[in-house]
Amino acid sequence: MTVFKDLIGKNIEIEISGKNFYSGILVDSGLDILVLYIGRSQRFYYIPNVHIQRVKEPKPDPYSEVYELPEEKPIESVSSAISFRGILTNAKGRFVEVYVTGNKSIHGYLTSIMNNHFVFYSPIYKTVFISMGHVKWLIPYPEHIAPYSINHQTLPASPASIPLARSFEDQCKKLENQLVVIDGGDSSEKIGLLQKVSNNQLTLITAERDIVYRNLEHVKTIHFA
Repeated sequence: MTVFKDLIGKNIEIEISGKNFYSGILVDSGLDILVLYIGRSQRFYYIPNVHIQRVKEPKPDPYSEVYELPEEKPIESVSSAISFRGILTNAKGRFVEVYVTGNKSIHGYLTSIMNNHFVFYSPIYKTVFISMGHVKWLIPYPEHIAPYSINHQTLPASPASIPLARSFEDQCKKLENQLVVIDGGDSSEKIGLLQKVSNNQLTLITAERDIVYRNLEHVKTIHFA
C-alpha cells in the first residue's frame, strides 16, 4: 500500500518541483506515481512521486465547485498497482502532453521506452529524447484528438529511424558531432555542436564558439537542431 492510498477519491493539493501547485481529485496512487484529476480543465495528470514536494488535504470549502469524476482513466494500468514505467508503456503511440522544465510543455507521442529515457515525437521539435527522471507530469489527450488540431495522416506512423541506445548517456553519444538543442533551448548555451559525451559530461560548442561543459544528470531533453 502506498502512502497516498487513504487520500484516493479526495480533493488534495500538490506542490511539485519548481513551485508548481495543482489541486484536484486523487484518482490513483502507485509506488512511484499518482494520478490527479483536475475538474476545471477535465484533464488527468500523471505525476511521478520523485518530484512531489508536498501533498495536503485542504479544508472543505462549501463554495468550491464540485466536479464529476469520469468513469475511466485515459491510461489504465495492466496490473493492480500503477507505476511510472507502466504508464509510459501504456501511453506509447498516444498523444500526450509532457512537462519537463521551464514554462512550456511538449506535445506529441511516445515512440520507444528505454532504460532511463524515452523517445518522443513532437510535430514541432520532431524526435526528442527525454530523461525519465526529469518528467514532472504527463497528460493524455482525449482519444481521437491531436495537438494543434493537426490531421493524424500528416504525422508519421514511424518517425525517421534514429539509432537508439538503452541509456540516456549512450543516446547522447550517438548525437556527437551534431547540432543539438538541450532543454528546449531556454539558453543560448544549450544550443550548439555536441562535441563530446564522456564521464557523464556533455561538451557543447555554442554559436559564439564558446565551449560549455554540462552535467548530463541535469540534462532533461535533447533533440537535433
